[in-house]
Amino acid sequence: MVNKRVKFTFPPVLITEPVIHKIGQDFNVVTNIRQADVREEMGWVVLELTGTTGEIEKSLDWVRSLGVRIDPVGGDVVEG
Repeated sequence: MVNKRVKFTFPPVLITEPVIHKIGQDFNVVTNIRQADVREEMGWVVLELTGTTGEIEKSLDWVRSLGVRIDPVGGDVVEG
C-alpha cells in the first residue's frame, strides 16, 4: 500500500457531485480529506489516497476524465 497526496480543483459543474465518495466505492482506494474549501463558484480539496499504485492511478485518471484538475501535494498539509 502507498499513500499519495493530491489537490483536486473542481469546476462549478462538479461542486455538488460525489466524486470523492465514488473513488472509495468504485476503486480500491481509501480517501482521507486533509483540507478543503468549497464554494458555489469553485472548490478544492487536498486528499490523501491510500491503495496500490495501480488503483490510485486508475482513480486519478477517472477523476481527470471528469474535468477535475489534479496537482501533487508534498508533506503533511495538516501537521506542517
